[in-house]
Amino acid sequence: MLLIFGGMVAWYFQNGDDPNSLKKVDAAEQKKNLELTAWVVDWQWQEATADFNSMTDGLSSVQAFAAYFDESDKLLFTDQFRQALPVIHDISKQGSFVKVDLTIVNDRINKDGTEVQKDPGIVSRLLATDESREKHIKEIMDAVISNNFHGVEIDYEKIDRKDWYNVIVFYRELYYKLHAAGKTLRVVLEPRTPIEEISLPEGPTYVMMAYNLYGTKTGPGPKADHAFIEKLANRLKKVPGKNMIALALGGFDWSESGKVTSVTEKQAIQLAQSGLEPPKRDEASGSLSFQYVDKDGVTHTVWYADEVTLSQWIGVARKSGYDKIALWRLGDLGQGVLDYVNE
Repeated sequence: MLLIFGGMVAWYFQNGDDPNSLKKVDAAEQKKNLELTAWVVDWQWQEATADFNSMTDGLSSVQAFAAYFDESDKLLFTDQFRQALPVIHDISKQGSFVKVDLTIVNDRINKDGTEVQKDPGIVSRLLATDESREKHIKEIMDAVISNNFHGVEIDYEKIDRKDWYNVIVFYRELYYKLHAAGKTLRVVLEPRTPIEEISLPEGPTYVMMAYNLYGTKTGPGPKADHAFIEKLANRLKKVPGKNMIALALGGFDWSESGKVTSVTEKQAIQLAQSGLEPPKRDEASGSLSFQYVDKDGVTHTVWYADEVTLSQWIGVARKSGYDKIALWRLGDLGQGVLDYVNE
């Protein structure tokens, strides 16, 4: 389902940092359509499906995250995923019909429970030969059809430069197989993807990750700012098709001890209640930040996004020519974001 958002974003830039002004929507601007999708992750599926249930009118599809790989490079679905999937499908049929896609990520889960995230070796092995690639595509097709997914999303990250030719062939062949079966293909692109040097095939919808400007490997700051989103949106124009910008909700908590922890919006709001001062909004990103001191006397800095942040980021993406937005991710979102997405 297409979601109408243009007026909300336009009104924000005219009226400044007043969350209540988001409700004052110009009727003419409402005719500008925006498509929103969101990820539902297996490790927080109960909170994520609760959010999903509150915003079915605002989403055109959700991406069930994720299928991983075992030590034999075969697709692996966690117990949490198997519990979540029937719930996701049920919610998708309530009210406005929401499509459900399968996301496949190159994370490996070993028999002993240890994990390797974003393993480029998996991609190298699966796509090394025509035979291995065909076998991988068949396994994907079987998973998509047997679980009644609308389509599939490939989220293979940290791809070795030497593998890009094989990856491009894989994207093309998988797209044609899915298309012939009436299914769709989305492909997630990292900011590090060398899109200026490779020729990605036509057909799939490409999703640019416009987040993690600051995160676990940096000091405190917003997940994205306006300039960062605009830069990535302009780079994405080199890729064929009507593509998408992905924006990240929630935030991070940086401890002076050096530990960095991901936080949901609700967690950030709760932490802010013990903040040294109320959260401040950053002009360059629209994000909120504050500091607090924990029970051990250690100072923390938290940056996070709320509905005002999201409206600004969407405004930047739309100004850059993108009306299709993917949201990472559902789970413990604030009421303001839930209402904003569902309107």
